[in-house]
Amino acid sequence: MGVSKSGFCAFIFAALLAAPGAVQAHPHSFISLTTTLVVQGDTLTGLKMRWVMDEITSADLLYDAGRAKAGDEVWKKLAAEVMANVLAQHYFTEFWHNDQKVKFSARPQDYQLSREEHKAVLSFVLPLAKPQPLAGQSYRFSTFDPGYYVDMFYENDTDVTLPKSLQQRCRVAVKTPQPGDEVLAFAQSLDKADAPPEDMNLGKQFAQEVTLSCQ
Repeated sequence: MGVSKSGFCAFIFAALLAAPGAVQAHPHSFISLTTTLVVQGDTLTGLKMRWVMDEITSADLLYDAGRAKAGDEVWKKLAAEVMANVLAQHYFTEFWHNDQKVKFSARPQDYQLSREEHKAVLSFVLPLAKPQPLAGQSYRFSTFDPGYYVDMFYENDTDVTLPKSLQQRCRVAVKTPQPGDEVLAFAQSLDKADAPPEDMNLGKQFAQEVTLSCQ
């Protein structure tokens, strides 16, 4: 199988090569997600995201940060490097309205990298290219690594939240897929040096889908 990794996933791949205890089947790295919808007036303008990386994936980042305090220049430099890689992969996110992809702005807002015990945490606002109307509309979005090298997931349905201004007239739901035995077996057959065919879009088959519906 061919190896095809870039950006953020390449960083994770390098970190895991040095970890003898790393899992040998896909996925090899885990990032837990929390998301809050960002609104302005009666429009949706973005997603405020928080990605918590597992300890093995975090190790190199935290080593580079050393004993630097929050806000120090080293954290800003690391955040810029990681964010550039995330941006190159379109934030690892797809956002849909009426079966049409909603475009993102190429300028992420308020991004920062921090330490939470032995884990690295990336926080940022993913801005939509254009504000989207909320009244009477429905949207869906997913965050995932297409190659399923990284499992990006919401631990609980409550990890996607609405601002107070929307809580009375909008609802969010998180749907977790149940891939078939054949897909599961294929993912488990891949080791750290393998990548699935791009047209298989393996990660999307495991991706949770968030739906937003407003009155």
